Amino acid sequence: MARGNARELARAKNQKKQAEMSKGRSDDGLSVSQRRERDAAALRAKQEAKAAKKNEQSA
Repeated sequence: MARGNARELARAKNQKKQAEMSKGRSDDGLSVSQRRERDAAALRAKQEAKAAKKNEQSA
């Protein structure tokens, strides 16, 4: 059953695409709620820094 090279090329192309899609993600081992808390803390810190900068400029 010779199906040609196209099947193998398509498989290789798909593997490369899947690798690229998962490259940016990193599994940090956190649950959803832990991740949500971490992100909220980072956002709060960013907002506090922005407010402090704004107060510094206005004073």
